[in-house]
Amino acid sequence: MFRKKCSVFRICALAIAICVIASSGSSCFAQGLVCDPSKVETWEACAKCHGSEIQVWRQTPHFKTFKELSRNPKAREICSKMGLSSVKRSDVCIDCHFTMQEIDGRNKAVSGISCESCHGASRDWLTLHNDYGGPTATKETETESHRQKRLKQSAKYGMNNTRDLYSIAMNCYSCHMVPNEDLVNIGGHTAGTKEFELVRYSQGQVRHNFLRSDGVTNEPASQNRLRMMYVVGLIADLEFSTRATSIATENNTYGINVAERAASSAVKLFELQKTFKNDYVQSVLEAFSKAKLDTNNYDQLNSIADEIQEAGRKFSVKHDGSEMAFVDDLLPSPSQYK
Repeated sequence: MFRKKCSVFRICALAIAICVIASSGSSCFAQGLVCDPSKVETWEACAKCHGSEIQVWRQTPHFKTFKELSRNPKAREICSKMGLSSVKRSDVCIDCHFTMQEIDGRNKAVSGISCESCHGASRDWLTLHNDYGGPTATKETETESHRQKRLKQSAKYGMNNTRDLYSIAMNCYSCHMVPNEDLVNIGGHTAGTKEFELVRYSQGQVRHNFLRSDGVTNEPASQNRLRMMYVVGLIADLEFSTRATSIATENNTYGINVAERAASSAVKLFELQKTFKNDYVQSVLEAFSKAKLDTNNYDQLNSIADEIQEAGRKFSVKHDGSEMAFVDDLLPSPSQYK
């Protein structure tokens, strides 16, 4: 049990449980998108149509990590403590820091976090996702029925579309919440990006919304989408910090940090729910109110995380942010974007 700090967390959870009751009246660590190296076409295949997006990506840490991470003294120190020879040859590092491609039967790091790391290995959907209805059809002339079919089929073959906001959030948190206890307790890695918040990190350096405008302008997200990102991000944060707590086996840095984060996310949602009074957020809080933030509590916490994800997915589909003006005061300002 995380005895000292988790006593505070249990109080938070208990408070939530009491308020939930009063207001209601009568596996392994979950991952985001799995990028199959055998189906990776690399960013160069995307650059043919998405040159503006690639130019933005080249200025981000996601791109730069390919050359810089192996030279980073802290990364070398972590590798040494973990008994690893190279960040580019270790399963502990590659899933979150690189895009892998199968070359001559072996997986090789070919770039940093790239297009396919976030949108899915593209071999099966690359041609499909930009077929607007025939050789002469364009995005502007595509019928709505064809568009819906195209997006559905692309998703079926592995494309992570930005319209699926909860899946996008999951993909971010699968790396920004570290799913490895030893990497933190032994290697000295952080337990996750401490200040990570979906709006703050998606609207800064990595934003590449050219397709929403004229193909030249990197358009900011609408106010409604920012609201949705904030709430969906909180739910995903709670899901992944709960899952992270589930794999903690000892009362040490990793377990304490992720349990603290779970409790903090739950309290933020609880405060938001006082105004929102939303059924799906209520379901999230009800699920978490049962959580025992203890070591070696894998089954219970993962089951709760599954419930949180289910409610979060439903929320992201059923709402569009238009009725959530009260969230505006909680949003980070553009000067706070990363």
